[in-house]
Amino acid sequence: MSALEAARRRRSWSKVTDDAPTREELLELVQAAGRVADHSSLAPWRLIELRGADRAALGRAIGEATGEKPSSKPLRAPLLIAVVSSPKPSRKVPEWEQEAVASGVAHLLSLLLDEAGWGVIWRTGGFVREPAIARAHGLAEGERLLGWLYVGGRPDRERAPRALIDPEAFVSRFPG
Repeated sequence: MSALEAARRRRSWSKVTDDAPTREELLELVQAAGRVADHSSLAPWRLIELRGADRAALGRAIGEATGEKPSSKPLRAPLLIAVVSSPKPSRKVPEWEQEAVASGVAHLLSLLLDEAGWGVIWRTGGFVREPAIARAHGLAEGERLLGWLYVGGRPDRERAPRALIDPEAFVSRFPG
């Protein structure tokens, strides 16, 4: 399948089965996702793998961050991949651009997981930048959590593909 075909058929899977890629399968895909455009090759990102009881611990941290009971949302997929922007000192590459690189890695990884047959959705929430969530993930000063890729097996049922956008609505000419 071409990259164009994979991108056109990509979709988010909000419900997945208990199957998940092995660590070895995940590492192979992360290696490929690390090829994302990265000004000065700073690699200003990192990923945190959450499986098993890690997901319940995240649910407790979400409960602490929101002032509610522990969240069961992290239990919706057998594998969560926390996406962390980890900016590096640079006079040439501003932090916003480094965060864009981390986002690019997350998106490319989600596309690679989808193409490999896994169900994936990128989840966030208003609590993503809360101190309790940062502590739970062991984030260093200056690091920012961008959300989680929830990964699991695709249910047997077929889903209609998302409608493609009208590119004319998003592409314009330089006005100058």
